[in-house]
Amino acid sequence: MAKVKSLFNVEGTLGEVTFYKDQDGYKIRTKNSVSKERIMSDPAYARTRENLSEFANAATSGKMLRRSIVSLMNDAKDNRVTSRLTQVMSKVKNEDLTSARGQRNVATGILTALGKGWLIGFNFNKRAILDSVLQASYTLNPATGEVVIADLIPIQQLEIPEGATHVDFSSGFLNLDFDSGVKDLQLSNLVNLLIDASVSPVTLTPLGVPTGSGQNFYFLKVAFYQEINGVQYPLNNGAFNALQIIDVV
Repeated sequence: MAKVKSLFNVEGTLGEVTFYKDQDGYKIRTKNSVSKERIMSDPAYARTRENLSEFANAATSGKMLRRSIVSLMNDAKDNRVTSRLTQVMSKVKNEDLTSARGQRNVATGILTALGKGWLIGFNFNKRAILDSVLQASYTLNPATGEVVIADLIPIQQLEIPEGATHVDFSSGFLNLDFDSGVKDLQLSNLVNLLIDASVSPVTLTPLGVPTGSGQNFYFLKVAFYQEINGVQYPLNNGAFNALQIIDVV
């Protein structure tokens, strides 16, 4: 993809060339001369239609997951989480080894161990990778969704952003059916700690076990705050907050 280096920032179409801007700056692409109507009806574009259908399923599945955890993800995401999750969902879809070409889907791919594996460890904020932010071991009880961090020493076992004085720990237990879109998210208690050398056990217990016939997703979140005059404020609007899928069952 070509980039524009010029005194002028141009957007729009000129002849067969389109100038546009994305997060990496101004770019150029050639105008597609094939109409949408032809792509959707011409037998020569059958493979294209199949690819579009499968991509749409991956994008929709990613949207389902994101919307299922809005309360967790709202302050722990980067500006490319949508496209990054769609890419991962496409890999999950590829693990569907039973559906016909053009009909492979995430709901089938996620039933496999490899399908689940693509999502385990996914970080919703690439600026704050959980395994770097939290340098302490934790355990997960898949039956209850409870997450335990034994004997945490915040000042030693966290990658602490400048200005942070406190840290929140929370978790989520989600059941999501990619076929029907039915979801149930159970959130844990919040554990708020002063960032110091104290030894603090962290136990995060969801309010209940989610119901549903879909897949179980487990999330762990670390969020940083700065206390001023007794009030804790989100640090840099959550830029350093980590949220990860720690398991899928």
